[in-house]
Amino acid sequence: MANHNDFGKKAEDLAVEYLQKKGYKILVRNFRFQKAEIDIVTEKDSLIVVVEVKARSTDAFMLPQEAVNKRKISLIVSAANHYMEKFNIDQEVRFDIISVLPDEKGKLTIEHIIDAFEAFDAN
Repeated sequence: MANHNDFGKKAEDLAVEYLQKKGYKILVRNFRFQKAEIDIVTEKDSLIVVVEVKARSTDAFMLPQEAVNKRKISLIVSAANHYMEKFNIDQEVRFDIISVLPDEKGKLTIEHIIDAFEAFDAN
């Protein structure tokens, strides 16, 4: 596995730990639908929370969350709709982003952006 894949997996694992500590129930990881993938699907306070994890080794060019463009949002929303239909879930959905970056000392830090985008943002 390439180093960037290892880093991405480590970032997702860190995000899961963070979410669990915050009281989120992890429902599924890496849910795939066609060309789309949802990194983490969670539940908290009767909401389904779809979480996109973005990790970068540096923010010199862009913040990790800036990589979630309209096309990516459209794919995530499509996968989320499929997930909700497949499992016959009738709950409100929120879309969050977890950004993972190393600090000056190399320790990975998390920024949790709650309600980062809405389904209609993709249009």
